[in-house]
Amino acid sequence: MNSNTSGVKRVVVVGGVAGGMSTATRLRRLDESVEIVVVEKSGHVSYANCGLPYYVGGVIQEESDLLLQTPERLHDRFRLDVRVNTEVVGIDASAHEVIVKDTISGAESKIAYDKLVLSPGALPVRPPIPGFDRVRVLRTVEDAARLHADVAASPATAVVIGAGFIGLETAENLAHAGIKVTVVEAADQVLTPLDPELAILVRVELEKNGIAVETGVAVTEITTDAVLLADGRSIPAALVIGSIGVRPDTRLAEMAALTIGPNRGIAVNESGQTSDPDIYAVGDAVEKIDSVSGASSLIALANVANRQGRRVADHIAGMVVRPSPSLGTAIVKVFSLTVAMTGWNAKRLTAAGRAFKSVHSHPMNHASYYPGAEQMTIKMLFDPNNGVILGAQAVGGSGVDKRIDILATAMSAGVKAIELADLELAYAPPFSSAKDPVNMLGYMAENVLTGDCDVIDPLEIDSAIAEGWTLIDVRTEAEHSVGHIPGDLNVPLDELRGRLESLGNGPFVVYCQVGQRGHTAASLLHEVGIKARNVNGGYKTWLAATSAASGNTAKLI
Repeated sequence: MNSNTSGVKRVVVVGGVAGGMSTATRLRRLDESVEIVVVEKSGHVSYANCGLPYYVGGVIQEESDLLLQTPERLHDRFRLDVRVNTEVVGIDASAHEVIVKDTISGAESKIAYDKLVLSPGALPVRPPIPGFDRVRVLRTVEDAARLHADVAASPATAVVIGAGFIGLETAENLAHAGIKVTVVEAADQVLTPLDPELAILVRVELEKNGIAVETGVAVTEITTDAVLLADGRSIPAALVIGSIGVRPDTRLAEMAALTIGPNRGIAVNESGQTSDPDIYAVGDAVEKIDSVSGASSLIALANVANRQGRRVADHIAGMVVRPSPSLGTAIVKVFSLTVAMTGWNAKRLTAAGRAFKSVHSHPMNHASYYPGAEQMTIKMLFDPNNGVILGAQAVGGSGVDKRIDILATAMSAGVKAIELADLELAYAPPFSSAKDPVNMLGYMAENVLTGDCDVIDPLEIDSAIAEGWTLIDVRTEAEHSVGHIPGDLNVPLDELRGRLESLGNGPFVVYCQVGQRGHTAASLLHEVGIKARNVNGGYKTWLAATSAASGNTAKLI
């Protein structure tokens, strides 16, 4: 667009980083004539907030590497009027004005607007815990600089409160700096978006790398040198970092009397407009439409904020905007593990009363005979009636990101679970297998949905045995001797046909290491008229699930 077709003369964007700067730069590309003013409370308007933990730990060595753009460069390239260290202290929606204050001089002034875009982000949760005022948070470059200085002073111990994405990234980087780190999480697991049998693998990785993990316990007080827990214990802490979560910053929206959504974020329509059609909002402060439920939700992700900013700029410029619900696809590095997820997990589906089936897989990232193959754990959840994919999680090494991205793309495109088997994905031994792990999920889902394989959840095994089912391990005797599920019989798969008469008429629960041989055994038993169920994900998933249920990681280390 070479001229102003929307009739808008001035747009004021409040807040930079992902959402605000995407709005401003996209709008300039669409309209050279509109005046664009960007107001940012901090001293930096465009920075890599997702890289902050890595600067704290020294992986990113220069603070300047986090700064993507400066006000000067933004003016030179986009003719943006960027005003840092400038806080919005009032909004007069009827007069189409914002009142701003220079945070250094204290001087106030007014800026008129035709359209206003709010991108205030989210605020760290700061609970009313005694001593919490000495807790560091990590949301801005200024936060990172303070924490970087703390780390440079070589504290012996640190406690990270909260085991979410930023909390674990921070814990890892503090450990890299030689600090003895403890992670404290009030929930009963780390990374609550994961289901327990995958989250326990992340906890094991943390503990293997020297980080102590305390879950299911709350912090009651923070002293000058320790963190006190609800169970009476005291953990030494020269440094304390709070990563409990964030909440939408709705203060600007409340100034303008805008509608707040059911999740306490700013309510917007598909075009990003608030209840005032001349005021838009983007980013972490805004409620988004969830792809799985179709309901309003809070999803604080940089890529979502970027997408929203682009769509708002399009709408201001008079373009047609398509709806873009969010899956909440996310990924995090935890030492040598890659942890990724998209859509909903089983806990959330269960809480919502939504029916689902799941499959667990433990494939190699590429052909097992090619050097360097790494195993991953993938869980996919889908609707038992129509096969719609509801979510997926993966934990492992190389290749986890690729599989979650494929699954997220499939969900966005409406590809059903069984249709994953038909995806034609690139194959060569260094990159994948002839049946990619995503293809295998499709085959497994097809087996479940068509009734070819009746699976049982690992935590249901004890109940099944109590009801008269016989548990059979179809692995080799050598595998069985290393570790097995209590109460089982060891009948190697290759001997199963010859021992059917002595085993009786079942019913049987069968399992192997990861589920593949168990499926073959269950199919064989079905063919001869014997009822059988295969343990979903095999012994490996049972071990993780029971370890998560007991809180004991010893068997997984």
